[in-house]
Amino acid sequence: MISDPHARTGEPDPLRALGLAQLRRRTSMKWRTYPEDVLPLWVAEMDVPLAAPVVRAVTDALALGDTGYPAGTAYAEALAAFAAERWDWDGIAVERTAIVPDVMLGVVEMIKLVTGPGDPVIVNPPVYPPFYQFVTHMDRRVVEAPLGAGLRVDPAALEDAFRRATTGGGRAAFLLCSPHNPTGTVHTAGELAAVAALAERYGVRVVADEIHAPLVTPGVTFVPYLSVPGAARGLSLMSASKGWNLAGIKAALALAGPEAAGDLAGLPEEVSHGPSHLGVIAHTAALREATGWLDALLAGLEANRSLLAGLLADHLPALRPHPAEATYLAWLDCRALGLGDDPAQVFLDRGRVALSSGLPFGTGGAGHVRLNLATSPEILTEGVRRMAAALA
Repeated sequence: MISDPHARTGEPDPLRALGLAQLRRRTSMKWRTYPEDVLPLWVAEMDVPLAAPVVRAVTDALALGDTGYPAGTAYAEALAAFAAERWDWDGIAVERTAIVPDVMLGVVEMIKLVTGPGDPVIVNPPVYPPFYQFVTHMDRRVVEAPLGAGLRVDPAALEDAFRRATTGGGRAAFLLCSPHNPTGTVHTAGELAAVAALAERYGVRVVADEIHAPLVTPGVTFVPYLSVPGAARGLSLMSASKGWNLAGIKAALALAGPEAAGDLAGLPEEVSHGPSHLGVIAHTAALREATGWLDALLAGLEANRSLLAGLLADHLPALRPHPAEATYLAWLDCRALGLGDDPAQVFLDRGRVALSSGLPFGTGGAGHVRLNLATSPEILTEGVRRMAAALA
């Protein structure tokens, strides 16, 4: 039976723990990219303290001087237990996993295993900008299959992209974002099974970025790609990074379907040296011991989604938010505001609030912004106030 990930645990909402003055002491990208008069609601960092079990695990390791190279299968075992509890999925075979530095570098390594230089990689725009950056940097070419109605995967567009990508008999990969960033769409079991069927029909290898998997809204179930029929040749990347705000303590896991084990076995041994040993310790502690903290976070995010919807209705009624089913990101359609293709620049220049521009997300991104709502209600409220002031 799937557990209710939104049941109350008694943990305090971590989104309400830190004030603006405390957050401005941080030295990470979110807080140091813009001047201090800019309110940052852009990059995927959460304004939260770390879960106590994670802090304890890392502190204990530092006290021991346990700062060497990563080893063992504790991370994979913790993820397998988490998947069984949260998603009713017992399909993570530890022997078909590998530790990689982070999800995107893991994506790169998986695509290298199943394609060659110049081969096509299909993506579903608007989509996470590094999908374009990393794919082209490793000398592959991007083929777009834009999202369709409701910002969901369009089977016809995907089949057309698969057909074009494999014309001539070459190798191709589909880089699936699940849950989808920036839209927050959670693909259903039926949608994913259709993807798997198309991939098998055209000989396309699926690599799934599932980093946002722990962050689903109430009433929505995350479906791992490797759990659906026909996905046995698939590869997946998972991490505790987004769910527990651990981007600065790097570690992720690559997972192989039963028929992709041979591909994963070809991963160069030196790739496993890239993750941080402290990262592995932190991520393992998050999955094993900090699920109560995650539940409190999910409740806080749901409250912030409702708050954002109300604030936009009151102050920016022409701005259309897309109802997200996962992530802590809001994809906002600003085209009715008349701010051009890059409204984020207008909000920054006139309102001193930093949002992610929709343009780097590819087709469908113009006229949109992505807002990070993993912050306190007070900061979120101030951010919308500044957006509205930019139009005055």
